[in-house]
Amino acid sequence: MTLDLPGPALRPDLLAAGYTDEELRRARRSGEVVAIRRGAYVPSMDHRLTDPAARHALAVRAAVAQLPAGAVVSHVSAAVLLGFRVWGVPLTRVHVTRNRDSGGRRGRCLHLHTTPLDEGDVIEIDGIPVTGPARTLVDVARAVPFAPGVVVADAALQAGLDPAQLREAVERAGRRPGNARARRVAAFADGGGQSVGESRSRILLARHDVPSPVLQWPVHDPQGRHVGTTDFGWPAFRTVGEFDGLVKYGRLLRPGQTPGDAVVAEKRREDRVRDEGLRVVRWTWDELETPSVVVKRLWRAFARR
Repeated sequence: MTLDLPGPALRPDLLAAGYTDEELRRARRSGEVVAIRRGAYVPSMDHRLTDPAARHALAVRAAVAQLPAGAVVSHVSAAVLLGFRVWGVPLTRVHVTRNRDSGGRRGRCLHLHTTPLDEGDVIEIDGIPVTGPARTLVDVARAVPFAPGVVVADAALQAGLDPAQLREAVERAGRRPGNARARRVAAFADGGGQSVGESRSRILLARHDVPSPVLQWPVHDPQGRHVGTTDFGWPAFRTVGEFDGLVKYGRLLRPGQTPGDAVVAEKRREDRVRDEGLRVVRWTWDELETPSVVVKRLWRAFARR
C-alpha cells in the first residue's frame, strides 16, 4: 500500500481517495504504515519517524487537522514547530491551548490547556496557529523542570528572540502556576548556549559555583588573527572549556566533510588554542551526570594560571 497524500494522511482523506479500512488495517499489520495518532498515518519509511521532534511535529499536524477550530498549538508542541531544541520533555502528548477559562483536560495523546491568550500571543506556521516564541517559552518553563526550560530558552534566544520580549512575557503571566520558575529560566537563559550539552553545562557550572564563563569566546593570536571560538572561556584563568558531543561534530561538518574530517579539524583547532598559552578542559555528555568530575577538572586548570 502506498500513501501518496502529503503529510500525515487522515482516515477520512484516505477513504475519500479510495482506500478501505481493511486496507489500512493490513498496511498497519504489515508495517507499511505507522499510525502517529488515531486515524492519522504516515509511511513506515518516512525518515521523520526516527527523530522524536520530527515525529512529534507530524502528530501535532494530525491533531490540529482533527480538532475543532480554535485550538492553538502551545507548550512543548509549539517549541517543536518553532524549531527550538527540546530536551528532557516528554513528547507523547500534543499540547494545545484554547482561549477560555475552563474545560482543560489531559488524555493519553492530547493535553488541552485553557488559559487566556493575549493579543499578539499567536502566530501562524504553515497555516497552523501556534503560540509565539516568547509565550511558548514561558508556557514551557512553567510546566517543566529548570534545566529543560533553559535548553528551550537558550535555543530561542540563539534564534533571535529579544530577551526583553521573554521578560515581558514572564511578567504578563503574573501568578500563574510555575511562573516563579519561568522567571528564573528567563534570567538565566543565554543565546550563547548553542546545544543541549552547552546549556546543561552552564547549569552545572552555576550550581557548583564555578566562575561564570564567557560563552562562545573568540581566541586570537598576538597578531589579532582569529584562532578559534570556544564554547566557554575564562580569560582571567587562561582556560577554555569545550563540551564534546556527537551533535557538535555534526554542526562542524562542511560540504564534503566526513565526521572523521571534522574530528581532525577540531583537534587542530584545539592545538592552535593551546599554542596561545590557554589550557583546554573538555567534558562529555556522560560526565554531565557526574558534575564533580567536570568541576574538579576545571579548578585544577584554574589553579595552574
